[in-house]
Amino acid sequence: MQNLTLTWQTSAVASAAMYGAAFAVRRGVARRGGAGGRGSGVADVLREAGTLLALFALWQVVGHLSLVGTEHALDRADWIHRTEASFGLPDEAGWQRAVVGHPWLVQAANYYYATMHFGVMLVVLLWLFLRHRQRYAWVRTTVVATTAVCLLVQFVPVAPPRMLPGNGFVDLAAQYGQSVYGSAVAGVVADQLSAMPSVHVAWCVIAAVAVIAVARGPWRWLMALHPLVTVWVVVVTANHFWADGLVALAILLTVYLVQAALSGWRRPEAAARVGAEQAVEAPPKNQDHEQQREPSAVEG
Repeated sequence: MQNLTLTWQTSAVASAAMYGAAFAVRRGVARRGGAGGRGSGVADVLREAGTLLALFALWQVVGHLSLVGTEHALDRADWIHRTEASFGLPDEAGWQRAVVGHPWLVQAANYYYATMHFGVMLVVLLWLFLRHRQRYAWVRTTVVATTAVCLLVQFVPVAPPRMLPGNGFVDLAAQYGQSVYGSAVAGVVADQLSAMPSVHVAWCVIAAVAVIAVARGPWRWLMALHPLVTVWVVVVTANHFWADGLVALAILLTVYLVQAALSGWRRPEAAARVGAEQAVEAPPKNQDHEQQREPSAVEG
């Protein structure tokens, strides 16, 4: 992996700078008395970039703060594995053994895990921002809220399956030199003890739902493959348990329900406001009737 330099401090400063620049651009547009146009669009881009950088900085900070108690993190992972078995869930180690003998498949899974998580989400957000701005805010809020809740849960460190060789798991990414852990990527040593819940699973579902709901045409259903492939990848690479994904989906569903409830509360107010505006603009009905009667009176 290419080593870039984007620490949480740099991310936080860049985020603040983006927000400041967005505010300055909007103030400049307001002072000129303009309706917005290109200046408003630039401010929107700066604000959204600042939001993503702030979220990235928060993710890094949580990773640093949760890097404690390695033994307890391993114990929690072992407990999750045993609990899944007691509920009859398929053993992730068995899924991994099915691909170990296929190096090309293993390397493809490692690459997908390392690149598609951020890559697909960024492309979807950019597409929504540029082509479907009215839908963008909902998806962005979903990403931010879901990720924030996941990060709060990750303050309790939980090891990934690949750190449990005694349970039959292998760190396939480390074997092939494709691991994003252990060395600095984007200036950060990624937290290995934040497996619960799986942000990978949450994000891939958000991206798929957004594309399927907003796009038109049968091709949009191909996006449903992204969550399926992602779940398979995080399991066979031993980066997550089934439970990590299930908890992430529960958090995402809760965020969707809260957003739907808040939208429902706002909708009647908006409808009432629109109705009031239409009532003011519309001419009184009795005047219309009087105007219709006047010709008949003249004729009589």
